Amino acid sequence: MTHGRFAPSPTGDLHLGNLRTALIAWLSARHAGGAFTVRMEDLDRVTSSTALAARQLDDLAALGIDWDGEVVFQSERFDRYRAAIDRLTDLGLTYQCFCTRREILEAAQAPHGGEVTYPGTCRDLGAAQRRERTERLAPGRQPAIRLRSHGEVITFTDTVLGEVSGTVDDVVLQRNDGVPAYNLAVVVDDDAQGIDEVVRGDDLATSTPRQIHLARLLGLRVPIHAHVPLVLGGDGERLAKRHGAVTRADLAAQGIGPDALRSQLAVSIGLAEPDEPVSAAALVERFTWDRLPRSPWTAPHHPGSDGSHT
Repeated sequence: MTHGRFAPSPTGDLHLGNLRTALIAWLSARHAGGAFTVRMEDLDRVTSSTALAARQLDDLAALGIDWDGEVVFQSERFDRYRAAIDRLTDLGLTYQCFCTRREILEAAQAPHGGEVTYPGTCRDLGAAQRRERTERLAPGRQPAIRLRSHGEVITFTDTVLGEVSGTVDDVVLQRNDGVPAYNLAVVVDDDAQGIDEVVRGDDLATSTPRQIHLARLLGLRVPIHAHVPLVLGGDGERLAKRHGAVTRADLAAQGIGPDALRSQLAVSIGLAEPDEPVSAAALVERFTWDRLPRSPWTAPHHPGSDGSHT
């Protein structure tokens, strides 16, 4: 039985792209008669807030998206992530990294898959070099912790993209402010919550080989992945606030309620005709992965509430 999830970061209101991905993830799980979990990826408490998390949950509920069990907050699970890092350290698979972001960008190899590949500057430092770099750390900072990879190439079969391959780099496991990193936390939580299907935007497909590799090293489950096309603005760029009314609250202010929004999203994933009223339950019955368009969806333009882009 499928157990899916939606795991937003509560750092802002959900926009049409987020809501569309959440709807697809929910439909896939419910169509299969499975469970659905919502998890708040609020690792960074500076940028996250419980008020934003509550608004995001309200947005999901308004579209008819429900979930099973309590909503989990990653900020309450640091002990689990640090235990996983300790396990990797015991296996000789971690090292301290003293680099600043600027140093990484200056020394990095060419971008790989749209991301900067860490050049391994701190991978084999001697004791004297570590002491020298420790003394240079800003007050209150500590070294980041990275995975010691060996150029592993991970291939997986994606429900939407087909076969995807990627080389694992020395991904950060814990940032230099002591906060566990996303790539580690998501692996630990997906296993702990019994998640066996991960649906998310295709911009995250390049991170998946790292996560699969971490899961295997830790002896954790590897979910099925489905990376769905992004939602774009009229200029062809990824949807953002500058494109106008892109959140449920924005659209509600223009008289576009949750039922109309659900129908609009259903049209975008091939499950309804334009302007067709459709319930969440009806979409569950109609859902198949074969009907999902394989190209990005350009969201209809709705100017901001003041008549201009915001």
